[in-house]
Amino acid sequence: MTRLWYGGDYNPDQWDLSVWKDDVELMRQAGVNLVTVGVFSWSSLEPSPGEYEFGWLDQVLDLLHAGGVSVDLATPTASPPPWFSRLHPEALPVTPDGVRLTHGSRDTYCACAPAYRSAAVGIARALVNRYDNHPALAMWHVHNEYGSVCYCSLAAERFRDWLRERYGSLDRLNTAWTTAFWSQGYADWQDIQPPRRTQYLVNPTQFLDYRRFWSDELLKAFLEQKAEIRERSSLPITTNFVFGGWVPVNHAQWASAVDIVAIDHYPSQTDLGAEEQTAFGADLARSWAGGKPWLLMEQAAGTLNDGQRLHAKEPGRMARHSLSHIARGSNGALFFQWRASRGGSEMYHSALVPHAGASSRLFREVTDLGSVLPRLGEVADSKVVAEVAVLWDVECWWAMQGTHLPSSSLDYLAAVQDAHRHFWRAGVTVDFAPPSADLSSYKLVVVPSLYLISDEAAASLAAYVEGGGQLVVGYFSGIVDPDVQVRLGGYPGAFRSLLGVRVEEFHPLPEDGVVELSSGGQGRLWSEDVEAVSAEVVDRYVGGVLDGKPAITRRQVGAGTAWYVSTSLDSETAAGIFGLSPSAVETVRRRTNSGDGDGDTTWTFLFNHGDAEVVVPADGVELISGVKVDGELSLPGGGYAVVRSP
Repeated sequence: MTRLWYGGDYNPDQWDLSVWKDDVELMRQAGVNLVTVGVFSWSSLEPSPGEYEFGWLDQVLDLLHAGGVSVDLATPTASPPPWFSRLHPEALPVTPDGVRLTHGSRDTYCACAPAYRSAAVGIARALVNRYDNHPALAMWHVHNEYGSVCYCSLAAERFRDWLRERYGSLDRLNTAWTTAFWSQGYADWQDIQPPRRTQYLVNPTQFLDYRRFWSDELLKAFLEQKAEIRERSSLPITTNFVFGGWVPVNHAQWASAVDIVAIDHYPSQTDLGAEEQTAFGADLARSWAGGKPWLLMEQAAGTLNDGQRLHAKEPGRMARHSLSHIARGSNGALFFQWRASRGGSEMYHSALVPHAGASSRLFREVTDLGSVLPRLGEVADSKVVAEVAVLWDVECWWAMQGTHLPSSSLDYLAAVQDAHRHFWRAGVTVDFAPPSADLSSYKLVVVPSLYLISDEAAASLAAYVEGGGQLVVGYFSGIVDPDVQVRLGGYPGAFRSLLGVRVEEFHPLPEDGVVELSSGGQGRLWSEDVEAVSAEVVDRYVGGVLDGKPAITRRQVGAGTAWYVSTSLDSETAAGIFGLSPSAVETVRRRTNSGDGDGDTTWTFLFNHGDAEVVVPADGVELISGVKVDGELSLPGGGYAVVRSP
């Protein structure tokens, strides 16, 4: 690539021809060079079974091409048309309560329904047959935000097939699921159902396996469409990953199936937490991509949504969020959507062209950002520099969601976000890594609440420490194996020997409770009765039943050190432990990757999240202004800069 992509979802079937022409002119004015077309257009493309109407899409693609705008052409399979639901009611999704949903929204399908899978491949085939050679086409976009789950009988059949392949026998399944508890032993595969709503607590391993199964099943659905497109087209094929507790998709595993990792990102906070979430999502996407460039496929242009109300982004915030993603590896900044809908379920969703039209503050900012990105095109495909890794495992997250835990405050995602936040506030970029990854390139690896871990992954972490690594393991880690069975003999289970500690009892804290530490710091949410078997005590609990007991320990292992932190540290205490200095300036570096570092170019992205002007050390050329920087750079409150240095 020689440029960064800029644009977003374009839904021309909501508008008439005169608006299309205005849209293309406004796109040129704003510097838009890529739009996603057709993602929700199934009923417009196939108004009745096997009857296609491509005339309107032909016109749209021709107009976009003439205007210099490339197209990411989508298969519209996330929103089946009404006729499909009428003809195939068995393909409508069923909730965990056993209620079959009706048509009237997006995602009204069960991915396990043969009729749906066939229809999805059919519309993909029709699109690639017609548009593969269109000059506007730059890439293919399969589906939208895979993640919908169904609990119908068709899904149950597929689930049983998946279990047979995973376990081989009912004896092995019964052992893995601990079905001797509550008389759940299975003697016939047909008795196994999805984890639907039940009288009390669901079987935790059944719950986790259903998430694993859905990730694999949705991937099969994606690969069917991808294969249909690949048969005719050599262009890149992707889908937009969506992140959330409701999403049963293992994106780290999916990443190898797409030609470029693409994500949608919508912060749920309106204060500085939105910037933290932006960095978190971008670092996660880059990590899924294995450090390679990826693409921000969707974000909101003008608003933040906290689930209760819309918060208008302050002037400059849209650009900062977009550039933060680019700083962390994205090869562009795309949005949902181009023009705000005048009706429909998301009519108040922010767009690049708001209801007020092009004569608006928001569109002026859109145009300003469009003029900035070409000056940064040289950073495309460069590598993000990170020397710290935070472990991330979606199966651990799922397992904690489906298990009756010792405290309702235990939250895997929150623990991972806390760890990431400590470094983000100090301007330290981190990668996320799976527990089994080769971690030898990192100076520090942090393991927040890794409840579930395999023997192999635990051994890999031990080898990292032996080889000279610094490992920090957080509370409630190493507790269960991949079958969600507790590792006996004392906590933290899989890490007990490596850390040189043994825990007999957990001591969860009240929701607003804190525990004092001898260093003067504080812990919250959680504490443990820790015995330092072969570890050095770094900090102790003060007061209560744990008074004087170890809170933080460390143990020299080979050439490295393994730390254990048995409580959730407040920001100030964590900063002291990690030697971090919080700053109002977010700093991220991208670098050319020559292999040995000689002759590399570095691009330093700087974001001032405070209100006051800050002076930072810098040398090189500031790309947005074109000004040479010699020694230091002044950043106004809310300002940003990109400095190229040899």
